[in-house]
Amino acid sequence: MYRIKTSGVCASEIHFDIEGDKIKKVEFIGGCPGNAIGLSNMIVGQSVTEVIKRLRDVKCGGKNTSCPSQLALALEAYL
Repeated sequence: MYRIKTSGVCASEIHFDIEGDKIKKVEFIGGCPGNAIGLSNMIVGQSVTEVIKRLRDVKCGGKNTSCPSQLALALEAYL
């Protein structure tokens, strides 16, 4: 399992597992539980590159980033 510290968002960490080129599991530590669980459920089984493409530039309120965007950055670093 990969673990990353986030920056500028409510979640303090994101944990994820990758199998081949597919996302196997994602867990956000902190943040909005319903949104985090919903997002995690939607991207499990998706390709890493597709998830990066869809989530990379998502913003949260007036912030320049978001939990989904932080996940995309972590997945890019994984690649």
